[in-house]
Amino acid sequence: MTARQTAPTTAAAPTAAAPTASGNPKKTPKLPDRPLPVRLLADRLLVLLDGESAERRSAGGILIPATAAVGKRLAWAHVVAAGDSVRQVALGERVLFDPEDRAEVEIGGQTYLLLRERNVHGVAEAPGGRAATGMYL
Repeated sequence: MTARQTAPTTAAAPTAAAPTASGNPKKTPKLPDRPLPVRLLADRLLVLLDGESAERRSAGGILIPATAAVGKRLAWAHVVAAGDSVRQVALGERVLFDPEDRAEVEIGGQTYLLLRERNVHGVAEAPGGRAATGMYL
């Protein structure tokens, strides 16, 4: 068995910068265009951290560096590979996780984060909304 490592579709990974709540465009990371040379096991996820998680701006426009001491803050990332036992998250989706529950790995000059599926707190909805009707009709 191999890990699911196909390149995400363009609908799942937007390329244009979208404005954030403070009016600044968020930086969408460059997702790999080919499968990564790694096979993930069990419920592991390989994610690429969003550029907006590094530093941000306050409502008044003041730049807040990533090293600033703030309360516990969750981060967003894009899934680029998943193990065989991953059930709730698909490739190309944007996930919310605690930055303290991670491990970093460098593959081909790019730094990725390794997470367990159970450490993911949420999955962002696609920009166009849900296509399925859901459980209840």
